[in-house]
Amino acid sequence: MNIEKQRLLEDRERKKHWKKWGPYLTERQWGTVREDYSKDGSAWENVTHEDARSKAYRWGEEGIGGISDHKQKLCISWAFWNGKDPQIKERLFGLTGNQGNHGEDVKELYYYLDSTPTHSYMKMLYKYPQNEFPYGKLVDENRKRGKKEREYELIDTGIFDQDEYFDIFIEYAKNDVEDIVGKATIHNRGDKDAEIVVMPTIWFRKTWFTGHEPFLPKLSKVKKNRIKAFTPKNGNYFFTFEGKPKLKFCDNETNRERLYHIPNEKQYLKDGINDYVVDGDKSHLNKGHFGTKAAAIYKLIVPAKGSVSVKFRMMHQQFDDATEHCESILASRKKDADDFYAIIQENIQEEELKQIQRQAFAGMMWGKQFYYYNVERWLDGDPGRYIPPVERKKGRNNQWRHLQNYDIISMPDKWEYPWYAAWDLAFHCIPIARIDPDFAKNQLILLLNEWYMHPNGQIPAYEWNFSDVNPPVHAYAVERVYQIDKKMNGGKGDQEFLERALHKLMLNFTWWVNRKDNDGKNLFEGGFLGLDNISLIDRSHAALYKGKLEQADATSWMAMFSLNMLRISLDLCEFNKVYQFTATKFLEHFLYIAGAMNNISGENISLWDDADNFFYDIFHLHGKDPKVMKVRSIVGIIPFFAVEPIREEMFENLPEFKKRMEFFMKEKPKLASLVTSWEQPGHDKRRLFALLRGHRMKSILQKMLDSDEFLSEYGIRSLSKYHEKNPYSMQINGDVSTISYIPGESDSLMFGGNSNWRGPIWFPINYLIIESLKRYDFYYGGEFSIEYPTGSGNFLTMDLIAKELSLRCMKIFMKDQNGHRPFNGDYKKMQEDPHFRDYILFYEYFHGDNGRGLGASHQTGWTGLVAEMIYKYSKDDSDKKYATPLFRI
Repeated sequence: MNIEKQRLLEDRERKKHWKKWGPYLTERQWGTVREDYSKDGSAWENVTHEDARSKAYRWGEEGIGGISDHKQKLCISWAFWNGKDPQIKERLFGLTGNQGNHGEDVKELYYYLDSTPTHSYMKMLYKYPQNEFPYGKLVDENRKRGKKEREYELIDTGIFDQDEYFDIFIEYAKNDVEDIVGKATIHNRGDKDAEIVVMPTIWFRKTWFTGHEPFLPKLSKVKKNRIKAFTPKNGNYFFTFEGKPKLKFCDNETNRERLYHIPNEKQYLKDGINDYVVDGDKSHLNKGHFGTKAAAIYKLIVPAKGSVSVKFRMMHQQFDDATEHCESILASRKKDADDFYAIIQENIQEEELKQIQRQAFAGMMWGKQFYYYNVERWLDGDPGRYIPPVERKKGRNNQWRHLQNYDIISMPDKWEYPWYAAWDLAFHCIPIARIDPDFAKNQLILLLNEWYMHPNGQIPAYEWNFSDVNPPVHAYAVERVYQIDKKMNGGKGDQEFLERALHKLMLNFTWWVNRKDNDGKNLFEGGFLGLDNISLIDRSHAALYKGKLEQADATSWMAMFSLNMLRISLDLCEFNKVYQFTATKFLEHFLYIAGAMNNISGENISLWDDADNFFYDIFHLHGKDPKVMKVRSIVGIIPFFAVEPIREEMFENLPEFKKRMEFFMKEKPKLASLVTSWEQPGHDKRRLFALLRGHRMKSILQKMLDSDEFLSEYGIRSLSKYHEKNPYSMQINGDVSTISYIPGESDSLMFGGNSNWRGPIWFPINYLIIESLKRYDFYYGGEFSIEYPTGSGNFLTMDLIAKELSLRCMKIFMKDQNGHRPFNGDYKKMQEDPHFRDYILFYEYFHGDNGRGLGASHQTGWTGLVAEMIYKYSKDDSDKKYATPLFRI
């Protein structure tokens, strides 16, 4: 057991709270729903980036490379000023959802480079221009561009062309739970000496106005280079800064005069340090050297091609030599991190894959955030504060009054999506389980708790609309994380975790059945399912089109959900055989869903199209014949995900389950034959439950593995390339809607800023395809092969195809024969400059033809699934499972 694993064990056993401090600040609190107190719910405009430096937030705090305690009472972050910007750089800049031609978009360059699960060592890189940051240019140019044009990025402005920028490496290391070293190393990449102001900043989240905390926390100067942070509950923290900085103090209070043109209630304001540094204005600084916000201000000259550093140390005690050992602490924790990941990566031979995987893990660890949202208090207002507008009582999230979130949660992207998303989080937990299974399990349980899950059983989607609907993948994640943890634990499964999750997931399953299968036909309407942007109509509002939509993907997700619950129930039978009865329940649900997909309402209408050998949605117009919506999208591949191979020995001691299974075989053979291979055991007597088998499975695979359809050099596209030359149109109620293949940003206006499902590659979908291929291969035992790619004459087993698809996804981040990484696209500097080329960005999705990164640039959450792909890809090679070399692309 290495030192980092020992820390994880101590944290789990509550001997030492190693995770008390971590990267829990968000990167954007402005423009969020929580901070929106407008009448019309226009969150982007209610608190803007321009407002943020003067606005004391209610629900959370933001910063660059920031850390805080787990309740975000005390925050630490970094601010910089190049002497030319109109304000100090203490938060990341980006466009609002209404400003961007493709929605919200951060306009900065930063990279997460390393982090252990306990955050005993952390490292990131922020690139800060030496010339004035082009705020206006970024806004104006993106405003000019339409949906058919690319986003205009910071690197497009030319601000980095002459290397006139700083590379700022931010590091943290824990000598103990609350003995933390912080360091910023500033590299001048230019040919001339350059000046920069560096400001490690400390402040308290504003909690004192609620009336729940009678004592005001306080920061105060105790020496020329030391600040004391005091709260009655936590006592004293002492921050000792290396060198001779200027210590300046103000309060975390709103500048009402600047924002609202009304007199200020307080004298010392949140933007006091900004005004002092930029304008020399001391009026909002506390001359008594105390307050609730403070900064150590260093004015530095960084030599050309050289570097300087700023260090501090946070401790409970005061020591005159507190900063003398900072470097040795950093070096020691860096070694611990290397030792920890050396074990995780012991089967990975290629250094490049190790680097990609480690940065993916770093992004997921840095992606943790303190998330605070009490919907009832947000709707009604705080005691003694102004009352929110009455409109919000019937507005956003008014049906979620029970929701009280106050936890560390894994975010999709802490700038573009700084709020949890249920189906994103499910995918995050799978790779996280490899390095911190306790955190992964706790995250999955968190969203099932009473103060998250709605009393009706719905899992909250995301803060813009908790009632929205995402694919039901939570059970899948629970089952996968359970299996990963079990294997890492020497075959011992966490019964309490699995049992607790199952009970809550049954409520969620019931919600789906009651709310999304209104006619009781086992055919489901999902509304927004994360995939609806491919559709010809807005599937969230099908009723507006005077009809009803029966969805191949929604129904398939529910079939998959049923199988996941079946498998969880069977796993629990190892501990308590009473769960064979819940296994029976979900087996029957699965069989009836499969039957419904093949015979809608007993009308011999099927979601499967025999002419095209593909699944399509069906739209029922009132008083008219059903319309088959022949869009070849990932919607038609999702039935492939509903697959579960099970070893025969799992049934041997489950008489009631086996009895019910045999009843179906005998009494409903047609139904059972659609989805099971019970009578035809596979390799090693394995049984198979799946929506697809035989002809349909082969047909789906043939389309999926055809480079003229779904198969890209970089994974599986979300829309078939067939529609590039063959757009599909349909007239509904007099309006014509058309779908065509667009491999990059979408040109559709139907779904707002992020309408991007027209062909790009998405990691969660590719991951599920790869895992489904592996599950089929587990049943077949390597005895089934299919042509790959279609038309190539090469036949591979499904497991080998899974490895090849993994490789295609991994190639997005790997250097090609020219040394270029596809995700960087056509940016020469990012491809070739030694200070850019080896840093990885894990984008939201990727161009369907060239692999260029698109959308949110730090959505390491679900794109971090590449870490799991690398793990399994390398493990299979280390097991020497394959006698012949892989067919490489």
